[in-house]
Amino acid sequence: MGGLSIIHWLIVLVVMLPLYAVPAIIAFARGHRQRVAILLVNILTGWTMIGWLGALVWSLLPSRSTEENHG
Repeated sequence: MGGLSIIHWLIVLVVMLPLYAVPAIIAFARGHRQRVAILLVNILTGWTMIGWLGALVWSLLPSRSTEENHG
């Protein structure tokens, strides 16, 4: 019948959703001081890919909170 079945869409969702959330996952795992802001940028602008990359870079930058934990 053409098109993707509901099972295929569920598989795509299960694979893509965690990838989409990588910047927020990293920020929360690292205890980043701006983790909530990173989450919001990820959710609201991540679909643009520029927003996703920005959130990813931001989540990887050191914050005072992570520096205090490691030093």
